Amino acid sequence: MKLCFATNNKNKIEEVQALLNDSFRISGLHDIGCSEELAETQDTLEGNSLQKANYVYKNYSINVFADDTGLEVEALDGEPGIKSARYAGDHRDNEANINLLLANLGDSNKRHAQFRTIITLIHNNLINQFEGVVKGQITIERKGGFGFGYDSVFVPDGYNITFAQMPLDQKNKISHRGLAIEKLVDYLNSLEVG
Repeated sequence: MKLCFATNNKNKIEEVQALLNDSFRISGLHDIGCSEELAETQDTLEGNSLQKANYVYKNYSINVFADDTGLEVEALDGEPGIKSARYAGDHRDNEANINLLLANLGDSNKRHAQFRTIITLIHNNLINQFEGVVKGQITIERKGGFGFGYDSVFVPDGYNITFAQMPLDQKNKISHRGLAIEKLVDYLNSLEVG
């Protein structure tokens, strides 16, 4: 089954492809000739995910899924949330985003947070959304060299290492995106069987 993942983020595509079996062929936006920056103008993860999937489905006539992910920090009233990628500005600088997050938390011991991913699938004109959530804590300093985004400052509950200290296959088993993709794959498999 051919599906477009509405992103040019190679890290995300690699994460998702590792979760899918051989019966799925994933292409990114670049692969379908889409060079536009997809708009994210909604005020929820659900809205942004749907907005991106709708754009690709209507303009490129391909079955598509799109995600939007936010890091929601309790002590910051859910920030950075939908602004996670642009927390420190529109230039999408991971290091600047982490610096701002750590500065805003300061020496607070209230560091509870969660990563939340919403995936919207548009397949043969049907729309479905899947959610993945992982709870954890924000560290005081960066740890680890794997992953991307806020991975180096997020320790999932039940672990004593950050996402950035985990090999990709371990992270995929417990991550927000992994959990949402698992629901997506289960749904797609049910279509193939049904």
